[in-house]
Amino acid sequence: MTDRELMSIAKEASKNAYAPYSKFQVGAALECEDGTVFTGCNVENAALGSTICAERTACCKAVSEGHRKYTRIAIYGESKGYCMPCGSCRQFLAEFSPEMEVLCSRADGRYVSYKLSELLPHTFDY
Repeated sequence: MTDRELMSIAKEASKNAYAPYSKFQVGAALECEDGTVFTGCNVENAALGSTICAERTACCKAVSEGHRKYTRIAIYGESKGYCMPCGSCRQFLAEFSPEMEVLCSRADGRYVSYKLSELLPHTFDY
């Protein structure tokens, strides 16, 4: 699967977001080592701490289906800037695949690519 195909899946996932407070819909497409792709969208809640980001939604879906090693994640948001994963999502994903590729898009379709370890060089670890 190409980067663009994965990003297209993330963009489609963003349409399912529940974002009545921020009005910022985010979608993610997480690719596992075996090629399986899990999608996620942000799901907001009036109790802000209960909100879950698109990246963690996709990861929870993957883990619940027995997948724990990932190669890439594509993140899409309708924004002028690149839609980057928050700190919580960086740490959450690093628990499973600290060297995975992170593709961050913006509304015009352009995207940048990083290794997760570049975005979070010093993870919390036991």
